[in-house]
Amino acid sequence: MDFKDLSYVLAVAKYQNITKAANSLYISQPTLTKFLQSLESSLGQKLFKKIGNRFILTYAGERYVKKAGEILQLKKELDNELSDIIKSNIGVLNIAFPVMRGTYMLPCTLPIFKSLYPNVIINIKESASTTLESMILSGETDLAFFNKPVKSPDVDYEVISHEEMLLVMSKRHPLADQGITRDDCNHQWFDLSLLKDEILILQETDQRSRQTIERVFQQVGFQPDKMLITSNIRAGAELASRNYGVTFVTDTHLKHMNFLDKLICFSFGTPNTMVDFVAAYRKGSYLNYHANEYIKIVKDFT
Repeated sequence: MDFKDLSYVLAVAKYQNITKAANSLYISQPTLTKFLQSLESSLGQKLFKKIGNRFILTYAGERYVKKAGEILQLKKELDNELSDIIKSNIGVLNIAFPVMRGTYMLPCTLPIFKSLYPNVIINIKESASTTLESMILSGETDLAFFNKPVKSPDVDYEVISHEEMLLVMSKRHPLADQGITRDDCNHQWFDLSLLKDEILILQETDQRSRQTIERVFQQVGFQPDKMLITSNIRAGAELASRNYGVTFVTDTHLKHMNFLDKLICFSFGTPNTMVDFVAAYRKGSYLNYHANEYIKIVKDFT
């Protein structure tokens, strides 16, 4: 058995389909089928049970996949350590961002990294923050950047910056003059109860921004009646700028949007709502030199 064998089994477990797994491995479907049959024969037990076109793990398969993932993770860490030891600038760095964050952060950070380490290959993933945590745990990405909270105890992180979540609405909105000046807020403070009859533009429940807002709603005892749901944070802010509802956006995101003259921003919460932007990675794993260098570049940018 070699590392390739482990990768083959993990691919079948991930896709639950021989054809999709074979495509992801860049091998033919018959080759993967023959490999799996040979492996199960040599082990003397089935790793998968076939239900229709789906390949579902048996108990033995679950144990195999768990250990295979750990073995490949250890190999990856060893490769990274050896790469650093020989001070090689040749390598691969896998990074992941939520879509909105990646829109402005990748163009500003990757050219800097490329100028310093031209031989390092960068692979980019973009998804919701909750998915990014699972990608860290599966080894699909070395680093993921998103706002706390970090939910898995197996994911560690380094704080990049502190951001404020703001309530934003059009300057033409009927409630735009309802902010209260407070010494402990950078912006005028807004009482969320005034939004009871307003359309609130919120993100999907698996997005950190939505989860942050929901926690504040619970803290202040506010339950919105009218909601418009979109995963696109920029679209939500654009709608708010055109006086279609109100929304919530971090101050960092707002710096990279070009319609600020149409928006007014408010602090909210007790007395405001702060979130930590973090670089997250698998707990206990070896974070290689290039990953640490990229984190430094992101810190400088923010």
